[in-house]
Amino acid sequence: ELMTGYTMLRNGGVGNGGQPWVLRWSSRIRLTWLSFTLFIILVFFPLIAHYYLTTIDDADDAGKRIFGPRTGNELCEVKHVQDLCRIRESVSEELLQLEAKRQELNSEIAKLNLKIEACKKSIENAKQDLLQLKNVISQTEHSYKELMAQNQPKLSLPIRLLPDKDDVTFPLPKSNRNCRLHNCFDYSRCPLTSGFPVYVYNSDDYPFGSSLDPLIKQAFEATVRTNVYVTENANIACVYIILVGEMQEPVMPKPTELEQQLHSLPYWRTDGHNHLIINLSRKSETQNFIYNISTGRAMIAQSTFYDVQYRPGFDIVVSPLVHAMSEPNFLEIPPQVPVKRKYLFSFQGEKIESLRSSLQEVRSFEEEIEGNAPADYDDRIITTLKAVQDSKLDFVLVEFTCKNQPKASLPTEWALCGERDDRLELLKLSTFALIITPGDTHLVISAGCAMRLFEALEVGAIPVVLGEQVQLPYNDVIRWNEAALIIPKPRITEVHFLLRSISDNDLLAMRRQGRFLWETYFSTSDNVFSTVLAIIRTRIQIPAAPIREENAVEIPHRSGKAAGTDPNMADNGDLDLGPVETEPPYASPKYLRNFTLTAMDIYRNWNSAPGPFHLFPYTPFDPVLPSEAKFLGSGTGFRPIGGGAGGSGKEFQAALGGNVPREQFTVVMLTYEREEVLMNSLERLNGLPYLNKVVVVWNSPKLPSEDLLWPDIGVPIMV
Repeated sequence: ELMTGYTMLRNGGVGNGGQPWVLRWSSRIRLTWLSFTLFIILVFFPLIAHYYLTTIDDADDAGKRIFGPRTGNELCEVKHVQDLCRIRESVSEELLQLEAKRQELNSEIAKLNLKIEACKKSIENAKQDLLQLKNVISQTEHSYKELMAQNQPKLSLPIRLLPDKDDVTFPLPKSNRNCRLHNCFDYSRCPLTSGFPVYVYNSDDYPFGSSLDPLIKQAFEATVRTNVYVTENANIACVYIILVGEMQEPVMPKPTELEQQLHSLPYWRTDGHNHLIINLSRKSETQNFIYNISTGRAMIAQSTFYDVQYRPGFDIVVSPLVHAMSEPNFLEIPPQVPVKRKYLFSFQGEKIESLRSSLQEVRSFEEEIEGNAPADYDDRIITTLKAVQDSKLDFVLVEFTCKNQPKASLPTEWALCGERDDRLELLKLSTFALIITPGDTHLVISAGCAMRLFEALEVGAIPVVLGEQVQLPYNDVIRWNEAALIIPKPRITEVHFLLRSISDNDLLAMRRQGRFLWETYFSTSDNVFSTVLAIIRTRIQIPAAPIREENAVEIPHRSGKAAGTDPNMADNGDLDLGPVETEPPYASPKYLRNFTLTAMDIYRNWNSAPGPFHLFPYTPFDPVLPSEAKFLGSGTGFRPIGGGAGGSGKEFQAALGGNVPREQFTVVMLTYEREEVLMNSLERLNGLPYLNKVVVVWNSPKLPSEDLLWPDIGVPIMV
């Protein structure tokens, strides 16, 4: 049946009449099927594809997404294209940022322009105010000068008085032993502005000159030639000096002959006022040979005096001249440390004639305690010192008998033992050096005691002087208690305890002060002569002569770039260093303390070691105030130096700002081939208030490098 139906369909239906219907039906089926197929394709296939693609996009690995929804910058599928896209995106962001900054800067520039205009207006107003202030100041200064000229007289230096050559109207004292400066010295010959001229007689022009020791005379003449106060014009001289010792015994004149020769000096003027007789003798036979000579009103300078002969404040106790024609060998001087040496103290000497034998008097101990002064303590001193040596509590060396022939000495004086080199070797091993004064209390000082003092100070043995009546050299201007121990003889039993109780610091301080005194006032003939003149000048209150100026060899140097300001100076907290000077450096006022310094600061100038902080040569006869010049003693450093009108005499940093309305200071720097450190130190001075100039002392025989660029700090740098 199926076959039959199929046949029928192929043949167009049943019979001939069914063929058109079959064709129509067939066409409808095809259209329907086609429409249905298209519907299925257009509807379901997109849905299925969408679902499938959505499932793939939900995978964990986002880098494998290919067909999912993406932004515009992810449409690129090639790697180098993606990189280009990223670059484009970064550049775009930067351009946006630059544009924003440009707009901000434009706004800031506009604001700054407004501020500049405002500042310009303020500057113009300030200039006008400053000009008005300058005019007011100028008018005020002019008015001040007019008032000062009206109310204050003009002062000038006093007219110098030149007395007549043969002035004999000077009042005479009752006795030459009563001579003091007020009644035996003619002040009219020594005005304050005279400069202290000194005339020295030429010993060769007089008979006694042939009797002088050649070495002493030669050393004295060499010292006179270089002294700043010596003048050849005797008519204007303030003091006249004559050397009379050391005399040679064989040809020594008689006292009466020497007295006549002194009185016949051309400027003696009947009584010898304003004359100074110097006797540098060290021998016992000649150390006081002018004792029986009438010296009138002349001052005497020697190392031996009796109490009836010595006039305090008028005569001068000098040190013996040991190094006549040669400088002391400082290399042989022992160092200051160690403080304590082998022997606690030492003494060597022999007493040729005791006071008992010379005065032919004997006193018992009972007489001494009843109030009568003992004739001689030396026996008790010998007993006590031997007991200390025998106790062996400390190493001490005392010898009261010389191994060789003792040196000649005065009666009751302890004679020196051995040669000078042997005595120095013992003192180098001694912490203290005992100096026993003569038993004769009328002998206030002797050449032997002065020699012991000289040798002790030279090698650093602290002098222990037994006898408070002694007059040590230059005692009216030197504080001997800072360098020596002066103990009364009755305290001989307490000397050991006293020496043991002194601390090491005090020992070192006394030793250093003793070394300073020896180097400054005792060591050479030049020091002795200059010290004698300085004492007289100080007594009559004449200021020291200014130190001779010497032109320094300035080293040429090139300045580099301007140095920056030290940031440490910019932030000073509450400390106001003052304004930075905008005007050129100006000179300080003159130093006005020349005439008051001598009267007010005697002991400070004489007893203070100069140390490393004095730029100019510091000597007792040409004192330089510490405020005038200072610098650091070693390395590369600097210290401000206050100039100006003086006043308190402090260094600049101790009174910041000075004592006048406008005052500046100079920085002095000492360096030695440390160029980098020096340049750094100089740069730190840039912008320092009150700075006038910088002086660099190049302490080296080798000059600085030629290619070295010195900083420009706004003030002159002198090398």
